[in-house]
Amino acid sequence: MPKVTVVTATYNWATVLPFCIAAVRAQTFGDIEHLVVGDGCTDESAEAVVVAADGDPRVRWVNLASNTGHQWGPNNEGLRLADSDVIAYLGHDDLWAPNHLENLVSALEDPQVGLVHSSTLFVHPSAAPKRWPEPGWGYEPPNWIPPSSVVHRRDVAVEVGGWSPPDPGSRTDPEAVLWAAIAARSSVRWVPRLTCVKLPAAQRRDVYRDRPCHEQAYWSDRIRAADDAEADLARAIDEPYSLALEPRRKPIDAERLRWAVRTRARRLVGRVPVTGEERMRIRRRFKGLD
Repeated sequence: MPKVTVVTATYNWATVLPFCIAAVRAQTFGDIEHLVVGDGCTDESAEAVVVAADGDPRVRWVNLASNTGHQWGPNNEGLRLADSDVIAYLGHDDLWAPNHLENLVSALEDPQVGLVHSSTLFVHPSAAPKRWPEPGWGYEPPNWIPPSSVVHRRDVAVEVGGWSPPDPGSRTDPEAVLWAAIAARSSVRWVPRLTCVKLPAAQRRDVYRDRPCHEQAYWSDRIRAADDAEADLARAIDEPYSLALEPRRKPIDAERLRWAVRTRARRLVGRVPVTGEERMRIRRRFKGLD
């Protein structure tokens, strides 16, 4: 039985899967299985997984019968199928430094700790990368933590019911709900090692339609070529980003603009509601899912 199950939720973006799978296979901690779980994929994702695995028996493809529209579905299936005591997540378009699991799994040896997470390099498509969280940060429920930076005990997650679907009336993401539930039964520990690279799809217009992978290729090559990947990621903080996207001259998305105005107003006066359902709908349109 492997020590860690890595769960990757994916949907119809096969071009990024080779980089994600390579990042898992390159881990210095090798006692793992990698479940790549499709959310009802209809593209060539299954074939991409087979090619990227290159015969590695630790990599397994699973595809849900229907699309749930959110990572909660594939992640719950991964949690159900996991043959290990520890769960890690890697988004299909995110990456890890080779020492990611090694650092986090060792921190989880404390029986009082139920969830640990690393620091993350957030890569905006047209701005210098930033480190998250800032020094001095401490987890307070229901704070959001990027799933790709998280490792947690499987039994605690199962006890609290696993991943729940998005609540249409709440602005709290399903992952934040799960982290808070785990924190209610155990402690959360931040390991301030910069081992996760996040390329947020929510900041990249039409990525699920265009299915680019040039950014994943760039960061994968950079990590692989570095003598010390973690130190190289640290050097990338506030560095001009060579793959910055040129502004697109597109018609103004009226719904997205309206949402931005309402959000700003809500923050200023605290009286304009923005539902979770509305926010998810706008995000999906921006990413090219609807």
